[in-house]
Amino acid sequence: MRRLLFSVSAALLGLGLGPGCATSPAPHAEARPLPASTPTATGRGGAAATVDVRATSAAIEVLRSGGNAVDAAVAAASVLGVTDPYSCGIGGGGFMLVYLARDKRVVTLDHRETAPAGLERSRLYENGAPLPFDEFVTSGLSVGVPGSLMGWSEALRRYGSRRLADVLQPAIHVAEQGFPVDATFAEQTRHNVERFRDFTSSAALFLGPDGQPWPVGSTFKNPGLARTYRLVSQGGVPVFYRGEIAQAIVSTVTRPPLVPGASRKVRPGVMRLADLERYEAIVRPPVTSTYRGHTLYGMGAPGSGGVTLALTLKPLDSYVPSALSHARFLHLYLEASRLAFADRNAFLGDPAFVSIPEAGLLSHDYAAQRGSAIHEARASTSAVAPGNPLPFQGAASTSTPPLPEVARPAAEETAPNKETTHITTSDAAGNIVAYTCTIEGEGGNGMVVPGYGFLLNNELTDFDLPASPDAPHPNAPAPGKRPRSSMSPLLVFKDGAPVLALGSPGGSTIITTVGQTLVNHLDFGMPIAQALAAPRVSQRNSTDNRSQAEPAFIASPEATELTAMGHGFTDVGPIGALTAIRFHPDGTVTAAAEPTRRGGGSAMVVEPVK
Repeated sequence: MRRLLFSVSAALLGLGLGPGCATSPAPHAEARPLPASTPTATGRGGAAATVDVRATSAAIEVLRSGGNAVDAAVAAASVLGVTDPYSCGIGGGGFMLVYLARDKRVVTLDHRETAPAGLERSRLYENGAPLPFDEFVTSGLSVGVPGSLMGWSEALRRYGSRRLADVLQPAIHVAEQGFPVDATFAEQTRHNVERFRDFTSSAALFLGPDGQPWPVGSTFKNPGLARTYRLVSQGGVPVFYRGEIAQAIVSTVTRPPLVPGASRKVRPGVMRLADLERYEAIVRPPVTSTYRGHTLYGMGAPGSGGVTLALTLKPLDSYVPSALSHARFLHLYLEASRLAFADRNAFLGDPAFVSIPEAGLLSHDYAAQRGSAIHEARASTSAVAPGNPLPFQGAASTSTPPLPEVARPAAEETAPNKETTHITTSDAAGNIVAYTCTIEGEGGNGMVVPGYGFLLNNELTDFDLPASPDAPHPNAPAPGKRPRSSMSPLLVFKDGAPVLALGSPGGSTIITTVGQTLVNHLDFGMPIAQALAAPRVSQRNSTDNRSQAEPAFIASPEATELTAMGHGFTDVGPIGALTAIRFHPDGTVTAAAEPTRRGGGSAMVVEPVK
């Protein structure tokens, strides 16, 4: 996405600023044109890949001025809050994986949104049934306590080298000066136009005077978000979690800014200032697994990506890809993914609320048992049941775990094109960041916080809603709980050295997008740019036994062979929008982004090599 050029203040983006410039751009700084957007770049000195050329450029300028990979990732994320506001921003949350080169360790920072303390599960039911999804998503009830800004602040405090006020400067500049609306931005607005028209603040920001999306080629500015970033630059995160912005968030959630006379039924939420005041970003250990002699570091619960990827890949480790046809190995991958998602849905949730048998799920013996259920030449004819990892926990209990009640699936399960985004950065010192952030669905809950320029998330739709309010489920809503997420930032190492960093948007297809890219690269030997661009297919234990797939995959010879093995495919259009960095033995890196999906992404390095 985002191939248009615009001018950026070199003094601003350089971030080599004196104290007087920390929170305001130089009024007459010399402008420098932004580089053209390209999906791959190879070089040294640090790298970045995002969906947007402005965000990638901001990250690279931070690196060039001496900042590290964490500084660069936060700078990119804050710019994406301006240029990709329907996917991410300070109204949402995320998962950040960080490799600290000096310490040779990986840490994860969970800044996933939380349910307000007043959100009893019964509030999401009416007449004994879950609320209609359309009424849930566009409401105050769907909003989790935002975690992005706390995550950025904690990441910089613990692992960065720059102040939050410094790294927000590129985003402030873009928000004030504006950027050209492209076809992707216009299309995303069109998808939300009916919702935006119903809210005064959303219509004022994202629609023109005629109530239509701003046309392609027009300049989109967001002075409200520039103001918000300036307030945060001056007052720090307390202004967001305890000050005037917090007041505005609570007001928007509890008294949605409906246009007078709007017919839409919009339910108010129950968020209070205390919910924002209590919010914490949590440093967690990564989920660690192995595949093909590589060590994989992923996000643990409430993330489901790290465990589900391990469950998918472990049964494949005993096969030699070169001894099988491409289609035959993809068959094994799809069937392993089907089994992995059955376990994911049965056992994973917020670890503060659910006892997760992680050791059993990740054990090699359990992988062998689950893998034995894969028929090597024939697809499953129905959705598969979860396994029983308890005997592999290393504890005395070998009982059969209780299975969750049937529930309305979380929003991220149903569609592959949920708008999230992924940022990948590295620096000259060897630090690496894989960062996925989101406001959940495209356009979040549809409400811009009046005067502050950012959309609120609809992240609580990522909870599963059982048929009745009292039925057990590991991902059922509860006060203070974090909904299970499929965000799957991943770091891959071999013999202690980094090999690959990657991640993607896409709802629950995030996990399969990352998994298929790994298979393409590690098993089929594709260069990372080719592995990333290849047609995608996603099997997530679907009840209709079909895999979701892109048109190019359905038209492939592999799909024909898989169909003969009993597989079926549903065309869902593009899946995911991955970014990655590949680390080469000679010390160079290749940054890669999508060449066409979501309009194409942007990859850059500090010192290009030919």
